[in-house]
Formats: sequence, C-alpha cells, structure tokens
Amino acid sequence: MAPDDGSAESTPADTDLAAKASDRSSAAEKVKTFPQTPGVYLMKDAAGRVIYIGKAKNLRARASSYFLKAAEQDRRTAELVREIRDIDFLEAESEVDALLLESRLIKDVQPRFNSDLKDDKTFPYLQITTHEDYPRVEFTREPRRKGVKLYGPFTSAGSLRGAMVVLQRIFKFRTCTLDIEADDRKWRWFRPCLLASIDQCTAPCNLRISKEDYRRDIMRLRTFLDGNKKRLLEEMRREMMAASQELAFEKAARLRDEIRLLETLDERGDLEEHVQPEVFLVDPKKGLAGLKSVLKLEKTPRVIEGVDIAHLGGSETVASLVQFLDGLPFKPGYKRYRIKSVDGIDDFKSIHEVVSRRFARLVREGISLPDIFLIDGGKGQLSAAVAAVQALGIEPPCMISLAKREEEVFVPGRSEPLKISKDAYSLRLLEYVRDEAHRFAQHYHHLLRRKKTLPEEES
Repeated sequence: MAPDDGSAESTPADTDLAAKASDRSSAAEKVKTFPQTPGVYLMKDAAGRVIYIGKAKNLRARASSYFLKAAEQDRRTAELVREIRDIDFLEAESEVDALLLESRLIKDVQPRFNSDLKDDKTFPYLQITTHEDYPRVEFTREPRRKGVKLYGPFTSAGSLRGAMVVLQRIFKFRTCTLDIEADDRKWRWFRPCLLASIDQCTAPCNLRISKEDYRRDIMRLRTFLDGNKKRLLEEMRREMMAASQELAFEKAARLRDEIRLLETLDERGDLEEHVQPEVFLVDPKKGLAGLKSVLKLEKTPRVIEGVDIAHLGGSETVASLVQFLDGLPFKPGYKRYRIKSVDGIDDFKSIHEVVSRRFARLVREGISLPDIFLIDGGKGQLSAAVAAVQALGIEPPCMISLAKREEEVFVPGRSEPLKISKDAYSLRLLEYVRDEAHRFAQHYHHLLRRKKTLPEEES
C-alpha cells in the first residue's frame, strides 16, 4: 500500500492528458512566430496530415486562440484541439485573398475537420453564370448544376458578401437577375439601378458596355478568383499601356484605377464591415417576394430605403437614410442629414424636409427612385413624406410607414393598416430596415453629442 504523503495520486487519464498537452506545446510555440498579417493556417495531426484549414485577418492572433484553455473546453473545437500536433501557414496579400485561398485549399485537401463543407449545400457559394451575354455574379446557398462557374463553399456568409462588395468596386459586374440580351435594343431605354450611379456596375442593363468588354471584365474576375492575381495585374498593365498608346485615355484610366484597387486590397478593411452580417430571422428573397405580394407591386422590389428622425438635446434634429439592396443593407447608400428648416421638435416637418432633399437629389442626378420608401412612423409621417414628393412634381414610388407600437404598415389612401402576419417574412424585412434606420440615426445623434459640432452631411 502506497504511503499517504498528502499528495493526490495521478491516474492514467491524467497522464494521457498531460502527454497530449505536451505534444501540442511545440505547435503553440510555433504560432508565436506567425506574422500578424492575413493568411491561411493549416492544422496537422501526429501523422503530419492536414486536419483543419482556416483563414485569418491576423494569423498570429487567430491561430493562437486554438491553444487557449477556452478552445479545449469549447465543444466546437475541443476534438480538433486534442489532435493538433503541428501548424503551418500561408500568407495572403489581403483578407479577400485569404478567403479565396481557404476555399480552394479546403476543396483540394478536404481536411477531416472541414468535412462538413465538402457536400453541404447550405454553405454559401459565389456563382457566375456562363451562358449569358452579360454574365451575373451571385451569392447562393443553392448552386446550379449547369451553366455556372462555382467558387466555394465558403465558411462565412458575411465574409463572402463583403468580398463581393469589394470585388464589385473593381470589376463592376452585375448582381441583378435581369435577362439581358445584347441585341435587344429595348435595353437602351432601361433605367439602371443605383449601382451604376455609384460606379459599381457598368450598367449592361442600359447597354452602356459591349458584350465583349463586359465578358472581358468577368474573365478578369475569374482569373483573380482562381488565384492568379499576379498574372492578372501583368495583363492589365500591358492592356493599359496599349490603350494609352492608342489614345484610348478613358479605357486606360479605368484600367489604372482597377489596378490600383487590386494592388491595395489589403487596405479595404474588415470584410464583415462591408456588409451587415446575415440576420437569420430574415430571409431576403422570401421577404422581397412577400412585399411584392402584400403591396401589390408589378415586380419584386430590389431597392428599399428607410428614413428615421432623431432629436439632439430637444433642439437639434437629425435624420438617417439607409438603403437595402436585394434585402440586405447596402452601406455605401447610407446618408445622414441635419434638419435645417424646422424649429424645435416637429417630426412631420422634419420628414417632409428630408424626403424633399432626398428625392430632389435623386432627380437632379438622374438616379433611379427606390422601389420602396419606408418611413418610421404612422399615418401622419407617411402623409408628410408623400406630400414632399408630390410637391416636387414626382410620381411617388411605393411609399409606406411602419408604426412601432403594433408594427402596423400604412399605405397612402388607406385609413386602416395592412393586415400582415407578425411572423411574415415581409414584415420582418421591413422591421429590419426600420431598425437599421433607427440605429443609424441614433449613432449620428450620439456622434454629434460627443463632438458638439455638426459636420458636413448629405444635401
């Protein structure tokens, strides 16, 4: 019988855990030498097999998190952590590059702990149509079997949406569902959406770009997505020089700008900041389809704008305008306003002013009106908004208001609210727009209170 010396006797299980922790210690030390730059990390087991691949904006910080006690205890990572014996990394030039590299490596290597991504079609893909005059680029969780080039699956829907926004600023591809034919002259009279107005799409819907030039842009995008950025940049530089020598200065300038954007992808910021993370209570497609039905619209709405009013210390009044594209926040379209013509607190007059300023600018700059314009409030606020548009001599788009207390939706010319189920996707989407407008207005409100000065804002 062992003497009782007051110390606890170790068990085989304790010894095994200690041995495994020791086995991981070299990997934990190795991580400390990783760069603090974007890239992909590869976890390996005792046999040297890659068992997990992940992306990171900061390789050292992200990979180090797997060697914290919390990772051992988290049910999502505990099994993986127990098997890590080595770790390597591949640097990427930007977070976008890291996202694409991760997807390619997962598809090629098929690590065991990434296995859920191999066949599960609920994960997001980037899909490019191949048999259209003007191919479209789409985010999808239900990829087609034919007629598309697929990239993915991706591990993060938010990161993929963010990457698409960044890449669209460079390659200016379309994301709409229009069936555009290059030889159909009717498109000459089609009015492009807001993406053309902010130079984020070349507007093939208005035939502003030839089929050949547009497909050349798509091929550049595919070259980049395939991981050949260096080759792409060389080709674009040669094309820019040739355009310059041919005195095609507009084409050369556009290529110059695209090259600069590609070279500075690492300065694009956090991908999750470009597009709001998905809200899983809101299905954008079902929400838009529901709005088409309940509002009796001729076509499925694509652009929704929402406006809200906030008061600063009982005197200053500010307003926010948010923009949703295809059912998701489109942050380049967000605007802030300082109300100029209203003394004291008067929400009706404030709504009238901000709506007047917004629609006057849209008409002045030749930008398409939104499909739905949502006002936070009841019948009074809606009437003020409609009056503002009518005073400009503009045919109003679909204008509605959403009252907070009972979540009632009002439309012009009807005294009673629409009957919409509280669980309807259409109502959830309207609530999402309204809540985002409120959040953005309050943010502006607090910003001004901190600074105690009023900066320049939308006119």
